[in-house]
Amino acid sequence: MTSSDAALEQLIIDAREWASKDPDPATAAALLELTALAGDGDAGAAQELADSFNGTLQFGTAGLRAALGPGPNRMNRVVVRRAAAGLATFLAEAVAVASPGTRPRAVVGYDARYNSDIFARETAAIFTAAGIEALLMPSALPTPVLAYAVRALDCDGGVMVTASHNPPQDNGYKVYLGRHAVADSGRGAQIVAPYDAEIAAQIAAVESVTLARDGWTVLPASIAKDYEAAMSGLVDREHFPARDLRIVLTPMHGVGGETAVSVLEAAGFTDVTLVEEQARPDPDFPTVAFPNPEEPGALDLALAAAEELGADIVLANDPDADRAAVAALDPSTGAWRMLRGDEVGALLGAHMVARLAASAGEEPREGVFANSIVSSRLLSRIATSAGYAHEETLTGFKWISRVPGLVYGYEEALGYCVAPGLVRDKDGISAAVLIAEMAAAAKAEGKTIWDTLDELYLIHGLHASDQLSIRVADLGLLDAMMNRLRVNPPESFGGSAVEVSTDLAEGSDSLPPTDGLLYLTKDQSRVIIRPSGTEPKLKCYLEVIQAVESAAELPAARQAARASLDEVLQDVREALGL
Repeated sequence: MTSSDAALEQLIIDAREWASKDPDPATAAALLELTALAGDGDAGAAQELADSFNGTLQFGTAGLRAALGPGPNRMNRVVVRRAAAGLATFLAEAVAVASPGTRPRAVVGYDARYNSDIFARETAAIFTAAGIEALLMPSALPTPVLAYAVRALDCDGGVMVTASHNPPQDNGYKVYLGRHAVADSGRGAQIVAPYDAEIAAQIAAVESVTLARDGWTVLPASIAKDYEAAMSGLVDREHFPARDLRIVLTPMHGVGGETAVSVLEAAGFTDVTLVEEQARPDPDFPTVAFPNPEEPGALDLALAAAEELGADIVLANDPDADRAAVAALDPSTGAWRMLRGDEVGALLGAHMVARLAASAGEEPREGVFANSIVSSRLLSRIATSAGYAHEETLTGFKWISRVPGLVYGYEEALGYCVAPGLVRDKDGISAAVLIAEMAAAAKAEGKTIWDTLDELYLIHGLHASDQLSIRVADLGLLDAMMNRLRVNPPESFGGSAVEVSTDLAEGSDSLPPTDGLLYLTKDQSRVIIRPSGTEPKLKCYLEVIQAVESAAELPAARQAARASLDEVLQDVREALGL
């Protein structure tokens, strides 16, 4: 017997042992079928089996996220039960230290993906058995509703079962902390270090799992209504009363449609048309290749509906509705186009400044605007010119939402936080409401959102951005590409010399260490290269800035910015050896 034969034999033994203890008959049967095929010499089955048992799915700041399937390296009931049990122990110990004698409280939500409801119910059962007051959402609801509930219900923890905009075969387990389990700035936010490592250690220490038969509370439907009332109440009817706006909305086969329509209508935006083919939750996401508004083709149905209806704007949420995308008819081309996340981030930032100015009058400018380090520098200029503080954070809303005094935060990946006191996370539904308010105000003045964006460029310079994503099959390639850059740092991008080269892994006074490289050139171009935290990708973020002094210069400035971006992209590819 060769070593490979012995390894396969042991793998089959391990898989059968796992199947014998798997509480899910579907994954147990799938695993036994794989072992039979692998034992008969099926190489594909043997590889799938090896992938499923290639270590244990690791819990981190993103919680858990992976393909559904049997084995310790997949999302399934065994893995989720262990995660819930470890998290329960963490919550119990954290609350016992912070507030002795207090019973921990946690809320659990879920989307409409395969097994999401099962993972959520079993989490509630495990929490209850561990002595935690467990609150279960009444139905499949958007992630922002769960994030809202963590704060509104004064919970120590929250779990959202979702894989957000990942492919249909995936699911995930997102963790929030609150009340006694975390410092004030993190109450209602997703976990960061060291909490992830502490929870992971408790998960690793789980020896057995106990599920209560009952005892948890299924929340009434009013929790969703409370969220809807809070989000629709964000609009400023006194200073921004316009509501003449024809909206096409798509929830991308996710759980946000009903909630988003209710919030928009309660806010006064009653001319809302749902994209019929994508209106209802469907875990197969049948009309899109990838359920992410950023992906090519994902908005085709919405754009077609908008053109047919003569809509003013398209709003899109990803499947769990924590992100928002915007599209509008670009008068310069006569075609519908989705705005980049940085464009929406700047527009919303300027609108937030206008709202604050309208309500505060001559009061001192209090509050902080923030965005991730890979997002555009335009928000910083908008906030600073209006007298507000601005901060950059690491990528992810787990960092943005923790900024003290935050009034608005965004990241270029279509994430916006417009009401941090209510939802300390990105929220695609509340963002959609204020985007609608902004667009309606522009329309009432005879302008489009493109005109508003141009006005920002005339004041602060035309900021143009682009991305390059390199997907890899072997995660080791990401390290190899990053090492290549560290060993042979590029000297210029787009013909402009690199003046500042920063290894983000070294950290700074304002940013914790993270794997990434930042370059600033003499002409203000910026390149940031980092491995993705959730996908096997290397992500490259590019931004160039063109000064403009008049509206007549804007067309030429756009062309120059695009040419500069293309040159920088080519230089990035060469630096990576592509």
